[in-house]
Amino acid sequence: MLNPLRTLALAAPLASLAAAEFPTIHTNYGPVKGVASPFREGVTVYKGIPYAAPPTGSRRWTPPAKPASWTGILHATEFGPQCAQPYSAAGIFSSGKSSTSEDCLTLNIWTPTYNTSDPSEIEAKKLPVYVWIFGGRFEGGSGDVITYDGTGLASKDIIVVTLNYRLGAFGFLAHPELSRESGHNSSGNYGILDQQFALRWVQENIGCFGGNSSQVTVGGQSAGSASALDTMWSPLSKGLVHGVISQSGARGPHDPATGSVATSYNTKSEAENFGVTFLKTMNVSSIAELRNISMAKLIGEGQLMEDDYYDGTAFVNLWSGPPRWRPNIDGYVFRHGYGKSLELNAHNDVPIMTGNNKDENNGGASTTSEYKSLWTEVFQNYSSEFFSLYPADTDTAVGDQSDEVLRDMARIGTWEWAADWAAGGAKSDVFVYYFTKAPAEDELGGAYHGAELWYTFNNIPYSDYSNVTWNATDYKIESVISNYWANFIRTGNPNGGDLPYFPPSSNNKSAMWLGEYVGVGPIAQSKERISFLRRWMSHLHEY
Repeated sequence: MLNPLRTLALAAPLASLAAAEFPTIHTNYGPVKGVASPFREGVTVYKGIPYAAPPTGSRRWTPPAKPASWTGILHATEFGPQCAQPYSAAGIFSSGKSSTSEDCLTLNIWTPTYNTSDPSEIEAKKLPVYVWIFGGRFEGGSGDVITYDGTGLASKDIIVVTLNYRLGAFGFLAHPELSRESGHNSSGNYGILDQQFALRWVQENIGCFGGNSSQVTVGGQSAGSASALDTMWSPLSKGLVHGVISQSGARGPHDPATGSVATSYNTKSEAENFGVTFLKTMNVSSIAELRNISMAKLIGEGQLMEDDYYDGTAFVNLWSGPPRWRPNIDGYVFRHGYGKSLELNAHNDVPIMTGNNKDENNGGASTTSEYKSLWTEVFQNYSSEFFSLYPADTDTAVGDQSDEVLRDMARIGTWEWAADWAAGGAKSDVFVYYFTKAPAEDELGGAYHGAELWYTFNNIPYSDYSNVTWNATDYKIESVISNYWANFIRTGNPNGGDLPYFPPSSNNKSAMWLGEYVGVGPIAQSKERISFLRRWMSHLHEY
């Protein structure tokens, strides 16, 4: 394995070698030539390939369209710009870029370096394809973030694709005027349509890069996880996707946390009504006028939250609301809410791997009085049973028990999703994991939201963390987890080789624990807790 301290020294000579020797790939739109990955030998990366026309000017808030073709070689050596977003959002992600643009619909491809320039020999490779959709609450992020670098998985003979999609108001503004002009009476899901357009580009072109268009797995984390699931929910994605990896994603329709995360959705009327309000906020009276508003002014509206989402509910003091800019059930891109889609089996039936991280939902209370007040409010008529199952008689015990109930809710909520998947008639397996490892240099942060990414991408040596202190345990866990991911991308099943058996979860109340312990573990510490939380959730409304 490469020493991370040597990667920068290796970058320059590998890149210059690549320019001289790497083959020209002939896509449907024009020829491209890549460069060597600076992180491992034997991997080629093609950066900043346009997959759609710029969604600017009159194309703002319209579905993506095909890009212009080119005749000269596109030297795909630089990532494209990040999609328009607040700089505070862009700064969360260590991409190295400081500029954003509406002209941003590009994708990046990592492949093994082929010892041939013969197109027929490259196409004959037929390697599995992993399309990654970044997270960032639909308001920030980019496909160029080093955490998502595809080198580690490409070294396992997997084609990795990352992509950009429209964010915030640019990607998710719905409005009655936009719905009328659409031709199918819907609006607001432009970022999702971008993702689907990129998947069609993959279907048409990935064979030129040695990929198998019949084995495309879509993965993502956080809002990217919701997006990966959206490729399964949307009828427009049929035939484009053959497996989904949803990291911190699927929660049961009756799980109240579903409303707080990026997986939440707007109804069509909610989204359009907010669009009407938004035009008033921007002091315009029509979409035509809004299309003339500067990008910079619209960027300022990119991080809106639905802060009143839980007002008047038992959960107002437990969770914050979801991002205001998010997908909506428009009747075209999405026909049903999650519960109805599962019930009707009205979704693409493909293998799913999904799960949670141990410490991404922590919090709640710090004293016994706060504990009593909070959880009485949350569980209401079920609170006596709750306190018998999750007692906290001292302030020291309060934090642990609050964390424990939130962990149980997450595991049970995801397991319920898998159970609903099977009950609705889906035939493909769902594999549920539970990630427990804190990155070595951040033990106090726990297994937080996104902590699994370096392990799943097999790229710990070139993590974008400063003061990295990855140790032998981290590398061992990385090897196991990245092999589960690679197996699933290849076959729709994480099992293979000498890995501990990872069972599908739809028919047993368990999850695959991934961390210093790798093996099947419970979704709560007792059958009584599982029964209690399932009964409680079943009486809640559907999110």
